[in-house]
Amino acid sequence: MPLPTTQTVVEITQHGEPDVLVPTSRPVPQPRYGEVLIKLAYAGVNRPDALQRAGLYNPPPGASDLPGLEGAGEVVAVGDGVTGIVLGDAVCALLPGGGYAEYATAPAAHCLPVPAGLSLKQAACLPETFFTVWSNVFMRGGLQAGERFLVHGGSSGIGTTAIQLAAAFGARVFATAGSDEKCTACRDLGAEVAINYRDADFVQVMRDHDRADLILDMVGGPYMQRNIKALANDGRLVQIAFLQGSKAELNMMEVMTRRLTLTGSTLRPQSDLAKACIADQLSEQVWPLLSAGTVATVMDQEFDLADAAAAHTRMESSAHIGKIVLKV
Repeated sequence: MPLPTTQTVVEITQHGEPDVLVPTSRPVPQPRYGEVLIKLAYAGVNRPDALQRAGLYNPPPGASDLPGLEGAGEVVAVGDGVTGIVLGDAVCALLPGGGYAEYATAPAAHCLPVPAGLSLKQAACLPETFFTVWSNVFMRGGLQAGERFLVHGGSSGIGTTAIQLAAAFGARVFATAGSDEKCTACRDLGAEVAINYRDADFVQVMRDHDRADLILDMVGGPYMQRNIKALANDGRLVQIAFLQGSKAELNMMEVMTRRLTLTGSTLRPQSDLAKACIADQLSEQVWPLLSAGTVATVMDQEFDLADAAAAHTRMESSAHIGKIVLKV
């Protein structure tokens, strides 16, 4: 059966609030060398999508201007130079953009099979968060078994993934969240201690537990110096976002005398090769945990593709626990 020439997508009509996300029609993209075309069943919704909508996170050169950095579905076309993926394969993919659509192209090297026992809906929640957590917590942050790991925003998509993976690899996990309900969810996922940041000071809690060897932070701003104080000697801070600002005043004397490491990254601008290396490690070390049920996706809510604006409103309310998806 031939592929359609046009598709329904959700585009950013102008930078602004969620209501600037509007369904429209566009041509179905064609896979280039090394790429596949995926008929999407679901697409994940992530914070970078909202940043792009607000005009704060531009797509890299050559990427689709449509939001959407992950999705799952069926491979319906294969470009030249692709090996290991054939028509009809069910995959989830890290996308450079274009996920808010019926069809999206992705580098074949950034596609992973849907883990055994998982639905396409669950698989659509994997790529953006698992690529981000694995590359920052394990590859960049070097988390080891037995270390004390603190993740801020423990009930977010990133947080729920980080808690599970860190616990699965033998770390002692601590998490912050904004309500007792969210703290309970963090503990259920494997956090030894969940800190309601509205009621308790995470710095003091971590000091009571000999402080953190590694912190994964997406808050920034006023958390920067507090994270420094919450780190143990030789500790590492990995920054992946800055919901409360990208600038802060730091006491570098403490960084120097206690031999702290401050680092961070963003995923989308990295090279195709770097992302392929992350995919290879996930395939080898994490996908078996998903198939075995040791690690699972945490779902919050599903919206129709045309209701992407409502999905963004839900995400930006911070009321969600886990991942939000669009049904295509």
